[in-house]
Amino acid sequence: MKILQFPLAKITIGFILGILLAYNWNFIPFYTFLLLGTAIICLITTHFIIRRKSAAKTFFGIFSFIVSLFIGFSTSVIHKETYNKYHYTHQISDFEKEHELTIVLTEKLKSSTKNNRYTATVKQLDNRKSYGKIIVNIRKNSHTQEYYIGTHIKITGALYKNQATLNPNQFNYGRYLENQEIYAQLYTNPSQIKVGEKDFTLWSIISNFRTTIIRNLEKSNFKSDELNIIIALILGQQQDISPDLVKDYQYAGAVHILSVSGLHVAFILMFITFLLKPISNSKKGSLLKVSIIVLFLWFFGILAGLSPSVVRSVTMFSFVAIGTHLRRTVNIYHTLLVSMLLILLIQPSFLFDVGFQLSYLALFFILWLQPILASIWLPKNKIINYFWDIVTVSFAAQIGAMPLSIYYFHQFPGLFFVTNLIIIPMLTIILGLGVLVVVIASFTIVPIYLAKPLEWSIHVLNSIIHWVASFESFIIKNISFNKEMLLGSYLVILLIILWIKKPNLKRLVLAMISIVVLQGVYIKTKNLSTTESECIVFNIKKNTLISERKGSQVILYSNDSVLKNSGNNIAIQSYLIGNFCKIQSKKSLKNLMFFNNKKVFVLDSTVIYNSKIKPDILIITQSSKINLDRLLKVWKPKQIVVDASNFKSYIQLWEATCRKEKIPFHNTNEKGFYKF
Repeated sequence: MKILQFPLAKITIGFILGILLAYNWNFIPFYTFLLLGTAIICLITTHFIIRRKSAAKTFFGIFSFIVSLFIGFSTSVIHKETYNKYHYTHQISDFEKEHELTIVLTEKLKSSTKNNRYTATVKQLDNRKSYGKIIVNIRKNSHTQEYYIGTHIKITGALYKNQATLNPNQFNYGRYLENQEIYAQLYTNPSQIKVGEKDFTLWSIISNFRTTIIRNLEKSNFKSDELNIIIALILGQQQDISPDLVKDYQYAGAVHILSVSGLHVAFILMFITFLLKPISNSKKGSLLKVSIIVLFLWFFGILAGLSPSVVRSVTMFSFVAIGTHLRRTVNIYHTLLVSMLLILLIQPSFLFDVGFQLSYLALFFILWLQPILASIWLPKNKIINYFWDIVTVSFAAQIGAMPLSIYYFHQFPGLFFVTNLIIIPMLTIILGLGVLVVVIASFTIVPIYLAKPLEWSIHVLNSIIHWVASFESFIIKNISFNKEMLLGSYLVILLIILWIKKPNLKRLVLAMISIVVLQGVYIKTKNLSTTESECIVFNIKKNTLISERKGSQVILYSNDSVLKNSGNNIAIQSYLIGNFCKIQSKKSLKNLMFFNNKKVFVLDSTVIYNSKIKPDILIITQSSKINLDRLLKVWKPKQIVVDASNFKSYIQLWEATCRKEKIPFHNTNEKGFYKF
């Protein structure tokens, strides 16, 4: 691969490995790593000084890789906000109790049914200097107001630490927030808020400018669904799109167009370049053009919320614009690597963002694979060639992103190429009209002769997406896919493409070996799943759910309502997908169970039990009104488990009793699912 021959490629790989090292092995003290890195560099330097000078090139390559590895590690450490002594996590000894905070709102998030949600930076905690990011949840009521970004607020409320996943194989939202340096959420009521002054930073000014645009668009009488798509396409705000509409875009393989990315930024670049055509191409004129283009691209990026995909696109096209207008040959691979390196230097946590990963993979495969696919057929007709290019670009991007997409979302839209063939030509018109409408909405309400054509265009787009999504038989769902299979899939894809680019026996053998390796990984995973057995007590709000798995077969025990809706239950589906298994049968919950020579008793609200049973594990459900102290003296179980069907006040009393009797106590509301 030519890209690996670039010195910058090796530096970028070393830098990324350094970030991963800091992320996965953060127990390594920073100074220990510094000393170790220095020692390695000195040893390598000494070794190559002793040897002949012809080894200088090899030495420089190894030296650069180790230095970039160290820089990646140190960058990740420097950006870790919890190392700041004023961070609120060091100042709160007891979370979940009310504190008085002074915060600054930094971003509006998608509201929940009960709360308006914002991200905020902490300035003071209980009148002490403090620091760090939190999510603020403000209870909705009839007088709830919208707060401008940059507003200083004095607020009283309880801070809650991020929770780990409470059920097996589910998305770890707590870890996701920590990657964004958010370690707690605050819950409060409007009556506990005192609004103070406003910050006038670039970020707050543009955020509030975006709010003004949205308000003017709302006054222009757009229908709700169409308005929310406009806001997503042009302003990068997806918070208010209905779940059903998002589901349609996912099933149609078009969800990527709802996120501002390369397609949108490329259009903005062409639009600005067209407007600047009257400026001469002299040295001063070119410099003026590129300055205006880069400023507008970054203004648009900030307006769209600076998500990882937006930052990637704006950074890369900024380099493209600079190279083009300064009459320099632009190596697109170098541009890709430089943009990635710069972004990760400023925000290393972007490496763990799904959008960042998918956008870079898709773009790399478009650059690398699309020319190969396009060369299969060279149509002479321009119109046919245009649609053929759409097909090849779609396939290249999908091949690059497919394994990672399946790993994260466990589904694959089979009609993605049909969707792209239809919507990409439409999107050009919609984006052009949308940019014009947003420019007008920056100052006033949009005239009806512009608003209605845009609304109608998006209505047609949504109808097409819904039509494609209705062919559910083409959507492969609930695909079991783990990390080993992910890595094996990319190994197969890379080696097959390398063989296609330059067919020879050696590359063919390597490609065949990679396929065998992937098959071996799959067989090993399936064998492991068929030999394992476990019993899980899930954390299901106001309900009890227990699963018994032997190999790939699962028996579910619960009440009728949970069992009836098991196909739509996220906790159950995540468990089945993560463990390569399926439901064998569904049964009503019973009191006495046996699993791997362990006697398990489920105590429910009927409080019926036999003193002679003496179970190994006691599961208490449905806020059973028992005298636990007396029961423990009779049964003496080895473990007590309580699930989310119990009242919290009861759980606290039971936990105190178990602590006194020195019996292990597991609360699924706090510790998550229980496995035995």
